[in-house]
Parts: sequence; structure tokens; C-alpha cells
Amino acid sequence: MPVYAFGEAVPDIDPTAYVHPDAVIIGAVTIGAESSIWPGAVLRGDDGEIFVGSRSNIQDNCVLHTTAETPTRVGNRCVIGHLVHLEACTIEDDALVGNAAMVLHRSVVHSWSVVAANSVVLYDVDVPSGALAAGSPAVIKEGRAQREMILEAVESYVARAARFRRELRRVD
Repeated sequence: MPVYAFGEAVPDIDPTAYVHPDAVIIGAVTIGAESSIWPGAVLRGDDGEIFVGSRSNIQDNCVLHTTAETPTRVGNRCVIGHLVHLEACTIEDDALVGNAAMVLHRSVVHSWSVVAANSVVLYDVDVPSGALAAGSPAVIKEGRAQREMILEAVESYVARAARFRRELRRVD
């Protein structure tokens, strides 16, 4: 897996995390215990810091970037779906961002909330706990998130990462 220092910034990856060989980790990036980073994902901590908590998953072809002023934070037990773009935002513990969604500068997705697939959470948006943010730009629908969906996806990816660690092998 390509892991790069950038200047003085060196990635800090917990030894129990799974980083797929085709993911790219650059600079000021911290990845917590039992988290997983999947093929094609790029976590580029060149301007500022990126934090991924424990038991979270960053799925295929995600892009996580930051600004010098605002870090990008993904809490514990989060699900970040395929093709997601997160930049200078906070995803609190136990939240889900659906496939191909974007969450932009200074926005906060609170615990137990969901950003629907293909949605765009613009600058400075607060997605309350338990809400569903859907559309482009996202409209907040309070009380519409499903906790069970988040919990099931977290456990599925923790198990999947363990299986990949044991069974993935390159064949040329």
C-alpha cells in the first residue's frame, strides 16, 4: 500500500487497521483500530489533518482531503460509502455517508445521522443527530435515519476487513 510522509507529517495507522494495497495515504493522517480503507481510496493530509476513528470504514474510491484551517474528522463506527468526498468536515461517531455523497467545509454530520447516496452537504451545514440529509443540495429530514442500518454496515466491514487480511492475495 502506498503510504507517504509529506514534509514532517507521517501517517499514523493503528496496527489493527486494514489498508488495502491500492489505497493511498499521504501526510497527516491518523487511522484508528479496526478501521478499514478500501481500494482506490485517497486520504491526503497535505494541507491539514485527517482523523479516522476506530471501527470505521472508508470504502472504494473515496477522497478525503482537508484545508489548513479545518481538519477532516471521521468518528468511531462510521460508514463512508463508495465514491464519497469528504473535505474539511466532521462526521461524528456512528454516522453513515452514502455512496457518491459529498460533505464539504465546516459541515458536521452528527451521530446516528445519514447522508443519502448522491447527496451534497454544502459548506457550514449541521446535520442533526438522527436526521437524513438527502438531495443536492441536501435537505435535512429530522428523525429519518435508521440506526440498525449503520450498526449492520459497521459490523459487516469490520468482519470484511478481517477476511481480507486473511484471504487477499495478489495473482499476476
